[in-house]
Amino acid sequence: MTRHFLTGEELNPSELEVLLQRAAELKSDPRSSRALDGQVIALLFERPSTRTRLSFEAGVVELGGHPMILRPGELQLERGESVKDTALVLSRHAQAVGVRTGPHATVQELAAEGSIPVFNMLTEEHHPVQALADLQTLREAFGRLEDLKLAYVGDGNNVARSLAIAGALAGIEVVIASPEGYELQGAAHGARLVRDPAEAIEGAHAIYTDVWVSMGDEETAGERRSALAPYRIDDALLDRAADGAIALHCLPAHPGEEITAEVLYGERQRIWDQAENRRHAQKALLELLCG
Repeated sequence: MTRHFLTGEELNPSELEVLLQRAAELKSDPRSSRALDGQVIALLFERPSTRTRLSFEAGVVELGGHPMILRPGELQLERGESVKDTALVLSRHAQAVGVRTGPHATVQELAAEGSIPVFNMLTEEHHPVQALADLQTLREAFGRLEDLKLAYVGDGNNVARSLAIAGALAGIEVVIASPEGYELQGAAHGARLVRDPAEAIEGAHAIYTDVWVSMGDEETAGERRSALAPYRIDDALLDRAADGAIALHCLPAHPGEEITAEVLYGERQRIWDQAENRRHAQKALLELLCG
């Protein structure tokens, strides 16, 4: 049966643990697996990317596969061809397809209409591959996941939702602090939603944030910065968390907005480990989907 990875809910807790253990093994020996030998992995980017593009392309190569990069304007999707027809054609030429796009319905339709694994590289509702790297980073930092507390402060967006889903699977307490009007919409997936960032970070092992102005939010940038200003991660906020707490950020970052430069480049963060771990966690995922 074809497996997909669209929200992270496709995994059960034991599968997630095995995947993260495998990611650690692949990190220690990046070229030890040839699981994608001779396979073509299509990577469709309808949204800009740095970490997703670099980590998936490098990871597919390390697994012995060929990454087929598809950019905006290079497919007939741009000229009105249906998602269904695109899925049918992709299924004849590639062994899996990753999609970075806006509407979550696009990845759902590709999965429903095609016959190859579909994995979500980002949609407006979910960012599950980022959450896998986040869990790997926490596991490295603390030696475990169960009973950790993760506080997310800021806009209740796709990253916050994926952290809630992944955290519930891993046994992590996830608390999301957002101002009025910026709360996580829909199901909380086991996360606790609060207003006060100080309440969220009390006893937290990690404090996580994301940009205040995401793609598509430019028209309300000033309003968003004003509302989210009290949710900036700085040393004073970190001081209120548990001893040894770390800062996390999915990047790109805007120093002085959602995080200070002192934290972003300082010793109390694992942000650049997160960026590297995208490759290793995603390789373990690709082994699971395509192996």
